[in-house]
Amino acid sequence: MDDRFEIFLVATPGLEAPLAAEAAALGWQPVVQPGGVTITGGWPDVWRANLWLRGATRVLARVGSFRALHLAQLDKRARKFPWASVLRADVPVRVETTCKASRIYHAGAATQRIERAIAEELGAPLAPDAALVVKVRIEDDLVTVSLDTTGESLHKRGHKEAVAKAPMRETMAAMFLRAMGFDGSQPVLDPMCGSGTFVIEAAEIAAGLAPGRSRPFGFEQLASFDPAAWQAMRSGIATRPASAQFFGSDRDAGAIRMSAQNAERAGVAGLTRFECRAIGEVQRPDCPPGIVIVNPPYGARIGNKGPLFGLHAAMGQVFRERFSGWRVGIVTSEGALAKATGLPLESGPVVAHGGLKVRLWQSGPL
Repeated sequence: MDDRFEIFLVATPGLEAPLAAEAAALGWQPVVQPGGVTITGGWPDVWRANLWLRGATRVLARVGSFRALHLAQLDKRARKFPWASVLRADVPVRVETTCKASRIYHAGAATQRIERAIAEELGAPLAPDAALVVKVRIEDDLVTVSLDTTGESLHKRGHKEAVAKAPMRETMAAMFLRAMGFDGSQPVLDPMCGSGTFVIEAAEIAAGLAPGRSRPFGFEQLASFDPAAWQAMRSGIATRPASAQFFGSDRDAGAIRMSAQNAERAGVAGLTRFECRAIGEVQRPDCPPGIVIVNPPYGARIGNKGPLFGLHAAMGQVFRERFSGWRVGIVTSEGALAKATGLPLESGPVVAHGGLKVRLWQSGPL
């Protein structure tokens, strides 16, 4: 097998562009595709992508491909695939197959052939609940074998135990911050902070903390894994000093406790400040203008929409009156709610979020 191969970075649908920008900033040459971004590299790139990318949800290593026009051919070629170069005989695996525009159209039958090849040629155990997943895609009669090198989704950073109602995933929060031009130098305030995701992500970015620093990954169970090289990569992370300019407030005292605990676990308690305040009580922090970013309640996410128009109007008034020079970003599934703020907001692309389609609406400096 080549030392270099395609690596597919899975994105939240609608956030492919900021993920590509993040990958480019880390030195790769990304190509945007539906549902994600493709880069080229070797196993150290796979490890680094899992460790450093804030916007990807998974990292898939496309370790090989071959043509197969029928199941017998799939069986024969799957047996010749160099499984031992990527999988370990002592680690359980499961196989997931999709078929599209191919003569092999039965995904279940294809899965059986691949599983049998791995079990009989390599000797690796098969388990329906195995953490290590071999993803097989058969499209236009081309069989592409990928390994899910991530394990649990990358939005699980390993710090957050407490989660508020209708939470914003860390991967989405990071990409919405990037879409607003956040680079770690600007103050950030979230006046409906829930479990603190926007504030904690912003503080981590400012401090140069790797998002995957506290968690295990699927690639640690692969034949290609080099523990010493991985340890060197992790221990080589250089953090940087950052200002304590990341603020969260919420009217729910429980949410504030959660946020403070999550910030402590993430190692950014010293950079963040959380206060129990209703939206009408939010004051401009004593710092240069920055970014207000908020994921307020909206329609299908919480329930009755009626009172939400009043809430958004009040929020818009607070921002206009107290946050001159700041830029505002609002995540919502309802354009009418964004417009109810009375702020000069422009909408970004549609993003899939928990079965809803949301957008980031953002302003220039107020």
